[in-house]
Amino acid sequence: MSSSENATMTLALAQRKDRGDREPNAIVGWWSRNWHPVVFVIAVLALWWIATALKWVQPFIIPSPADTWNAFADNFAYLMQHTWVTTYETVIGFIIAVAVGLFVAVVMVYSKGLEQTLYPVILFAQVIPKIAIAPLFVVWLGFGAEPKILVAVLMAFFPVVISGLAGLRTVDPEILQLASTMGASKFKTFLKIRLPASLPELLSGLKVAATLAVTGAVVGEFVGANEGLGYVILQANGNLDTAMLFAALIIMSLMGVVLFGIIQIAEKFLIPWHASKRDVASATVRL
Repeated sequence: MSSSENATMTLALAQRKDRGDREPNAIVGWWSRNWHPVVFVIAVLALWWIATALKWVQPFIIPSPADTWNAFADNFAYLMQHTWVTTYETVIGFIIAVAVGLFVAVVMVYSKGLEQTLYPVILFAQVIPKIAIAPLFVVWLGFGAEPKILVAVLMAFFPVVISGLAGLRTVDPEILQLASTMGASKFKTFLKIRLPASLPELLSGLKVAATLAVTGAVVGEFVGANEGLGYVILQANGNLDTAMLFAALIIMSLMGVVLFGIIQIAEKFLIPWHASKRDVASATVRL
């Protein structure tokens, strides 16, 4: 066997051993990073079960975990049908908010005059309670999905604009000047320098926007709808069916958690170079 073959075999064995050593370390690393929320959730569920089992609260105020699970299991198809409606409204509203919000942030970065014009309008629109203007959207657009999507857009739009604006301005002016000196166009400078540098701030804003989009869709359903989780919550509240209400609220919360998690996963692929990702990776290796 030649020396090169020996070297290749030695490297393969070392890599296999390294993978075997990392597997338990990966499990330990995951637990060390996530044991706090896991223990907290278990503690909340235990307290919930104890409070309902000992009759500290009446079932029509807070249902037991078993009643909530039974309501979910017995009405699974019904809940999934309405969950799909709210998910559709949330995702479409979030996508529109990201597209429009990022475009507005770019325009404001490159035009000081437009920033001075648009920023007060955006801030004014943000402070208006969406539940107060949602009925207008129903009058204008009807009882379909459009008014719910519009409320979701308005809820998610502001954090996208603010985070995009902050991120696009984090670039060192000397780097921009160097790119201009080397003949890079504004579009190429944006694509190669500004946009990558803005991703940490932008993705943080998208996490907030994703959860707000869920809230916006449900708020729109509160005002006028015959389907969706907001409709289920209103019907359950009117019937004093707190078990169904809790089941719908938990599904709504899980939707926000899933969207948040998707963006967090995308963050690991888009900005592996960021300091926070390097810190997590190095901590895992040390373990």
